[in-house]
Amino acid sequence: MITHLQDTVVLNNGVKMPGFGLGVYKVKDGRTVKTAVHAALENGYRLIDTASFYDNEIGVGEALKEANLPREEWFITTKVWNDQQGYEATKKAFECSLQKLGLDYIDLYLIHWPVKGMYVDTWKAMEELYDSGKVRAIGVSNFHQHHLGNLMANSEIIPAINQVEYHPHLTQETLHAFCKQHGIQLEAWSPLKRGQLMDHPFLISLGKKYRKTAAQIILRWNIQNEVITIPKSTKPSRIKENAAIFDFSLTEEEMKEINSLNKNDRSGTNPDSFD
Repeated sequence: MITHLQDTVVLNNGVKMPGFGLGVYKVKDGRTVKTAVHAALENGYRLIDTASFYDNEIGVGEALKEANLPREEWFITTKVWNDQQGYEATKKAFECSLQKLGLDYIDLYLIHWPVKGMYVDTWKAMEELYDSGKVRAIGVSNFHQHHLGNLMANSEIIPAINQVEYHPHLTQETLHAFCKQHGIQLEAWSPLKRGQLMDHPFLISLGKKYRKTAAQIILRWNIQNEVITIPKSTKPSRIKENAAIFDFSLTEEEMKEINSLNKNDRSGTNPDSFD
């Protein structure tokens, strides 16, 4: 479990990845995303998670350049989108993302969704990109256990990351256990269920106990469950607030109580039925 904002998790290939960062899904390119990234970096964040589908890689790259931090101090994730998948198309998509971000290499490259009949070929291209040194780690997003099993049966490299929807209403305990068994680090997108958990009475009561918000309680729960977490926000005050979760700890009983809120309820699409 990480103990401060810049603390890292060691992935299965030895790469160190920050355990907490900023997600920029649906954050408009240009000034909006640059303001968010600047706020994150100024408050100590070192992990920024984008994707080709988000259409804000250019703004993320510009913000990082303007921040003037040593390259090795920050960690960038981006992803290959569904219509870019396949062996040759993935290589082209990677080079496009690299150019938009203005980087020489990417820290983590993910398959965004498990496109049936394509993700194995996509992975083969990603393995070659990894072997070339253009990306430090490769992984997947929105993969169920059966997707992971099929991928691992037809590839050389085990994914370093599986980034999935994860929050108290979707605890994904079976998938989490499977990932742990195979050395795959779980990472949470939509950790706050797009704001739908902010008025939950139990989370609010815990917030009062620790003088924290319900959001901070959830994010702390994620961290104590050893899940890398990337809450999205465009507001500098909220970006700072989201990271203020390292000065308290939830008890084992409180962790179990939050776990029990699970409903297997998604705010996003099920990977078995996505379009």
